[in-house]
Amino acid sequence: MKIFIVFVSIIAVVALIAVIILSQPKFGRTPRGERLARSQKSWHYQDGQWQNEVETQTFTGDKGWVRTLGEFLFVRTERLRPDKPVPAVKTDLRSLPDSTDWIVWFGHSSYLLNLAGKKVLVDPVFYEANPFPFGGHPFEGTDLYRPDDLPEYIDLLLITHDHWDHLDYKTVRPMQPRIGRVVAPLGVGEHFAYWGYPESKLTDLDWWETKELEDGFRVTCTPQRHFSGRGLKRNRALWGSFVLETPHGAYFFGGDGGYGPHFQAIGQRFDLRLAILENGQYNTQWANIHTLPEQLGQEALDLRAQEVITGHHSKFVLARHPWDEPLMNERKAAQDNGINLTVLTIGEPYFLKGTSKN
Repeated sequence: MKIFIVFVSIIAVVALIAVIILSQPKFGRTPRGERLARSQKSWHYQDGQWQNEVETQTFTGDKGWVRTLGEFLFVRTERLRPDKPVPAVKTDLRSLPDSTDWIVWFGHSSYLLNLAGKKVLVDPVFYEANPFPFGGHPFEGTDLYRPDDLPEYIDLLLITHDHWDHLDYKTVRPMQPRIGRVVAPLGVGEHFAYWGYPESKLTDLDWWETKELEDGFRVTCTPQRHFSGRGLKRNRALWGSFVLETPHGAYFFGGDGGYGPHFQAIGQRFDLRLAILENGQYNTQWANIHTLPEQLGQEALDLRAQEVITGHHSKFVLARHPWDEPLMNERKAAQDNGINLTVLTIGEPYFLKGTSKN
């Protein structure tokens, strides 16, 4: 009897700790009200969860998620992290010209762009890539930027999905007064509403829905093959990619996801000037939900973009491949498929072709 009481007490304490942790604001909030009602009417929302266009098993190997997680935490892999600082540049972002189109990569999937004079911020993560004090720390040399380093005003904040390495509470929460509009897949806006963003700034889009913006800009949420969730509940908010149409061309932001027919559909619908593709944090155990190295070239060909940049690498350890393997993969994909690839340096502005540097 005493053993039983001790066991129940331990379970109760663990459960209480879990409740306390998950109730922290950084975990966000699942959709409710109008967002939930809109979700329930969507063609790919079933049984209380969002679905991919094609059948997608999260774990594709024979190990299961418990064994996969155990290997990630306890099995040593060589060169997961660089042995010296990653090459990076600290740029005065506020001094960059408004009259020239440019992009600054902050590592992983975070970008700042100036497009036709508008500032666009994508998936900014300036701190850690998970909610816990262990793991998720940026590589040495990549931890250069904070929200205060950004331009005073951001016209558009794009969030591709609500995973911790794409939506960082500590980064976006204090930026609210400086953000003109947030556009995210349907349901993700609930996190921002919970964190104090006014609804007037929030736009949630289902796949293939478009939001007309000011001055000839419009953004379309396009499909992606992935999943979502910041706590115990998965797939309550949608995930996606984006095409941003501007007076100077259309730009694709891929977020995270595995290969599928959506890439060809997007390439057929839009004439893309630039595509930013996921390249990193892959594993055969989750081959459906992240891009494998051998699929990168085909995705680029399907999209038919004039120029390709890749991200989702060079800042965090989220998979078991050598930290710089994605850099080799992107060069091989470009060579094998005739892709116009640009390799960015973290923090260094890249002035997009067809504009002049002032």
